[in-house]
Amino acid sequence: MSRKPLDRRALFASGAAAALLAAAGVSAGPLPQRGGKLRLALSGADRGDDWTRGDGLFMQVARLGLVFETLTEVAADGTLRPELATAWASTQNATVWTFDLRQGVTFHDDTPLTALDVAHSLAVLGEVRALSRSRVQIALAVPDAALPFTLSRPAYVIRPAHAPDAGIGTGLYRVDHFAAGQQLLAGRVVTHWKDRQAGWFDKVELVSIPSEAVRVQALAEYLVDGADIADPTALAAYSDIVVAGGHAVSTGVVMPATLGRGVFDDLRAPQRWWGA
Repeated sequence: MSRKPLDRRALFASGAAAALLAAAGVSAGPLPQRGGKLRLALSGADRGDDWTRGDGLFMQVARLGLVFETLTEVAADGTLRPELATAWASTQNATVWTFDLRQGVTFHDDTPLTALDVAHSLAVLGEVRALSRSRVQIALAVPDAALPFTLSRPAYVIRPAHAPDAGIGTGLYRVDHFAAGQQLLAGRVVTHWKDRQAGWFDKVELVSIPSEAVRVQALAEYLVDGADIADPTALAAYSDIVVAGGHAVSTGVVMPATLGRGVFDDLRAPQRWWGA
């Protein structure tokens, strides 16, 4: 049997994709495929939730995995990486920090991101002020050498100063429909600065299912692609469902090989997973 000649264009494309995965902290494996819809059944939602209230899993994934971004990101391999900030530095005692912001980023209403938005969003940390349009300073009352890691958490998402309570962020997905305690439908932002690095699904749907037994049933009956599951034995009989780290996912969803640190990969699963 003769071998096919090497397709240099395909080789280049594969190499470029592999380089992007490495830059995002993802190990080698199946290359991401764009398109399709991800459906997740999650616990922790409440009818009183909104974009500033509600700390259950549903709203945490909605905020950090879809709609908003933070200054820094813990990547799929566990390393700290820039997100809305591109660089940071602190004084010797780690009480005063400066962060340089990514240029050209806009909120979902097309308003440009500025240091004023960051200062408004992070005011809870202490004295936070805009040094310029693209640089912010945070002065802490107590030294914190781990502040860049802290700022990757969902409590520190960056919101527009003109509409902090609205579901308007700079994230990979824009809100199409939100019913508190029930459902979120979001669509991919095609011009996002992370395009072709993350955000592979065209659509993401989060549905609130409080009962774990019902979430298991929904996953077993192919009504959703993933769910948070505490008891892995409930799905032991299903060979097409993978259970690990507090979540259960259909084998029709591909996860970066470096994942497995926690429930839905530090809440960013919707932007890091893709369809098989």
